Amino acid sequence: MSYEISDHFNGTVFFNPEPTIRNAAGRPRSGMLKMLWKRWRKQPSDYAIWPDHIENSPHPAPEDTPPPAITWIGHSSFLVRLPGLTFLTDPVFSQRCSPSQTIGPKRVRDPGLRIHQLPPVDLILLSHNHYDHMDILALRQIRARFPACKIVTSLGNTAYLARKGLPGAVELDWWESFGSKDTKITATPARHFAARSLWDRNKTLWCGFMLEHQGQKLYFGGDSGYTKFFAEILLRLGPPDLAFIPIGAYEPRWFMGPVHMNPEDAVQAFQDLGAKCAVGMHFGTFQLTAEAIDAPLLDLAAALEAAGIGAETFFTLDVGQTVPIPGQNVAAEAPYRRHPGVAL
Repeated sequence: MSYEISDHFNGTVFFNPEPTIRNAAGRPRSGMLKMLWKRWRKQPSDYAIWPDHIENSPHPAPEDTPPPAITWIGHSSFLVRLPGLTFLTDPVFSQRCSPSQTIGPKRVRDPGLRIHQLPPVDLILLSHNHYDHMDILALRQIRARFPACKIVTSLGNTAYLARKGLPGAVELDWWESFGSKDTKITATPARHFAARSLWDRNKTLWCGFMLEHQGQKLYFGGDSGYTKFFAEILLRLGPPDLAFIPIGAYEPRWFMGPVHMNPEDAVQAFQDLGAKCAVGMHFGTFQLTAEAIDAPLLDLAAALEAAGIGAETFFTLDVGQTVPIPGQNVAAEAPYRRHPGVAL
């Protein structure tokens, strides 16, 4: 399938309008290979050791909190329940985010919900094709349980999903919209990249989403480095009531900076978006980069303090925790700030 040439597609591959030089600061690509080798060998001088496993704390079932409410399943996966609409963001339930379930990054915390515990799901927002965001095994199981569940994703992914037994997905270019009079989904720009193998880099697009449903506006950031587009999203689509913003997988900055935000970037993105509230994601589940498991929480607390933003405004959840969307007069657990069993 071909797409029109644009400011992010050259006729062959997708690209970022902003630079994403992967070996910035003069670091040779061999430096990345060395870092990955030390990660594999778990040499703590260059790569933080994560625990092998953290037991999840018990939390009330999602249905104990009336919608609108969100439940963190882990990493970038949320169950979002709005009146008349239930959806998942980048649902990953497998033990590894890898082409193989025998090697590759393994989750240190079980999913906060299992697929058999999900309520009926109407929609899946699928931001891009990386293994920690596109879990084909999970998508098949979810579709088997809920055959009418619609998948909305970014350009290029529909054909791949169909080949994997997941037909009927809707794919959007940046700023394109899909939906009905009650629900509108707009794909938003992100600063990232895409690949499922060594041979398909940037053959598909990456994005975030703005979802508007019955007066509620939610922004899901997918995966992104800091970008000028956050301010444009505000100008074009207005401020979200709640923004799901990635805060993890950011070290070393010379390599990850262009494509993954650190907490300081995330706080700036929150301000650029004009969001009323934000919840952090993309941390504490898979060891993907060089920071310690608790570093995103510590760095987020410092960034919020420096910006004068309260922790109730930009918060994090525990895996499996459900809270009402902020601003709703519903009793529920308070937002979470740290992982049980992980010293801060």
